[in-house]
Order: sequence, then C-alpha cells, then structure tokens
Amino acid sequence: MNAPVLVINCGSSSIKYALIDPDPQAPRLAGLAERLGSAEARLKGQNSAGESFTQPLPAADHTQALNAIFEHLEGRLPGAVGHRIVHGGEHFTQAALIDNSVINAIETTAALAPLHNPANLAGITATRKIFPELPQVAVFDTAFHQTMPPRAYRYALPEALYTEHSIRRYGFHGTSHAFVSQRAAELSDRGAGGWLTAHLGNGCSTSAVWNNQSLDTSMGLTPLEGVVMGTRSGDVDPGLHTHLHRQLGWSLEKIDSVLNKESGLLGLSGLTNDLREIEDAAKQGHANAQLAIDVFCYRIAKSLAALSCALPQLDGLIFTGGIGENSSTVRRNVLALLPHFGFALNDNANEATIRGKEGRLDNADHQGPQVWVIPTDEEGRIAMETRHCLEARL
Repeated sequence: MNAPVLVINCGSSSIKYALIDPDPQAPRLAGLAERLGSAEARLKGQNSAGESFTQPLPAADHTQALNAIFEHLEGRLPGAVGHRIVHGGEHFTQAALIDNSVINAIETTAALAPLHNPANLAGITATRKIFPELPQVAVFDTAFHQTMPPRAYRYALPEALYTEHSIRRYGFHGTSHAFVSQRAAELSDRGAGGWLTAHLGNGCSTSAVWNNQSLDTSMGLTPLEGVVMGTRSGDVDPGLHTHLHRQLGWSLEKIDSVLNKESGLLGLSGLTNDLREIEDAAKQGHANAQLAIDVFCYRIAKSLAALSCALPQLDGLIFTGGIGENSSTVRRNVLALLPHFGFALNDNANEATIRGKEGRLDNADHQGPQVWVIPTDEEGRIAMETRHCLEARL
C-alpha cells in the first residue's frame, strides 16, 4: 500500500492523529483535538512546512473533530486508518482489520479498560462515518505482550478468576516496547537478542524482550501495576485497599482515584507530576522532590533487575519516552543501582543525549550489556502494523 496511513488515538475528550507516509522522508502531519464537547475545544497541529496552527472547535464532538482533522491533511488522502486500542484482552495477538466481530470483541474487553476502550470505540465509529470506504485496522497496546508465558502472566489467584473472568497480566505500551526493541536490533551488533526496555513518561513501564518477543512486562491487568509513574502509584500492597477503607472510610472509587491520579511523582513530591520541575526543586534542596526521584529510580531499577530473569541473556537496556529520552539524571541513577549487571555509562554521552536523538550511552568497545536511548515512535509502529495487516490479506 503506497498511500499514507491515518493513525488515530482517541480519548474520551481528545483525538491525537498523525498522517504517516510510507516514505519516511515525507513530512508527517500530526496534531491533537482536545477538550472535545466543551466550549474550549480546539485542534492543534503542524502542517507539512513545519508550521503550527490552532483552530477553535467550540462544543465539537469526535465526528466534527475528525472532519476538521481531514481538512488539515492537505489533500493527502489516507489509504487506511490505524486505530490505537488500549486493551485487546486475549482476543488479539496482532493487529486486526476492523469488522463487526472485532468491534464486539473490543466491547467485551471494555470492562478491563473502562476509561480507554469505550473512547477508542467512539473513534472507530466516528472515523467509519467519515471514511466508510477505507479499511480500518485496530492495533492493540496489549498484543505485543501476548507472547508472555503463563508463569509471567498468571496471578496466584483461584483458577476460575482467570478462566471465567480473564483476570491475568496483560501489559501495555506494547507498540513502544516493540518499536524500540526492534530498532535496537537494527542499530546494535547484538541483533534481536535480549533487551530490557524502559518506557518512561507520565505513564511508565518496563519489559523484557527476547528475539522481538515480549517475555514479561511491569504492567498487569491494568496500567496501574508496576513502576512509579507521574500520578500512578505503581505496585502497592494489595491489602492497602482494605486498610484505607477500614481506617479512613474511603470508598473503592476514592482509593482508585488516589492511586491513579494523586500518587506517583505527584504524591511523593507534593509538587507536580512533571519530572523536570521535580529535578529543579531537588537541586534547590526540596527534600520530597529528591525523595520522589530516589523512589522513582529505585523502583525502575528493581523492576529491570526482576525482568532480567525472563531473558536467556542480557544484551542491553533501552531508555525511551519523555523521561527516558530527556533525563540524564534518571538514566544515571537507574544504572548506578544495577552495578552487578555490567553496564558502563559514558557520562559525556549520557549528558549530551536529548529528546529526538538516538544513541548509545556506553563506549563502542564495551563488551558488557549495552545502553541505548531510542526515541519511541508509537504512531509509526501503528502505521507499520496497519500496513502489514492489510498486506497479509492480499
């Protein structure tokens, strides 16, 4: 397929989009429709000349926002639409051409991702109205992790909770972990091999990838499990819910909200979920800001060490995401907590690496596990999987 793919990432009040040409040198049209349904709704994006634009869309719904997005595609008609779907459960191990059966399966899985899958379905419905003739493909965050063995994805719970209610570990950020591990295989002399990947942003997860297949990951049934994140707590004692309910009278809804929206870097620092501001505050002597950094880095290192158990051999570690690409402090601190793994950080390379630049952070002649920064491209991965899905049907 030689036409561009329109990648859609639909939230309850937003649509992130990117028009991705098969020619990697072609300009990428991308933007965000946000605050949909409100008087402040607007579309922000970038045209092919690299110029930014903002268009008010007062009270626009998803269909109206998609129509506005279409007007900014500069006449470049997509040949297909690729949708990011957060949760595919066990139904999907790869991208799928959207039909009624796929929509029904996504609806069935909505209970596992009540904040995400219904919004993703709204995007599919709106896009099919506007582009009824275009093939639409669903690309799932969870699909990459469907290669995990039972020892990695099963919880130690009664069998019926798995067989009858699908309670297991699924993992997320699959398109990111897939992209950076495949890119490392291309860049490194180690090939596909065994890679630990750390996707660090407002949402964070780690993964163990062997020969381009996920063997384990930090997130579980929901994106709350795992390492500390911007506003999410990551792993806590499962008994915490009962304790907070008994001691403070908190409802399940309040506990869920606190763990997802008021914890993580925000909860520890008491300031913000933005690590850049936390690092600045720590330099000024703010004790809780420093604590937030310490806990954040320790939990990442602890997770990576645990995930190494899944790999037959360790060839390297990849940092990606807004924090992984930008924070030399986090990279340095995480590696310092893993001295027995044989990593060797080049401080100059670590300090020089900035977002959007890929590069190796240890010396070229280092014989131990390598360290890389690789900017993720989830939209590019979704476009690629969309093309592969359609080409496989020809």
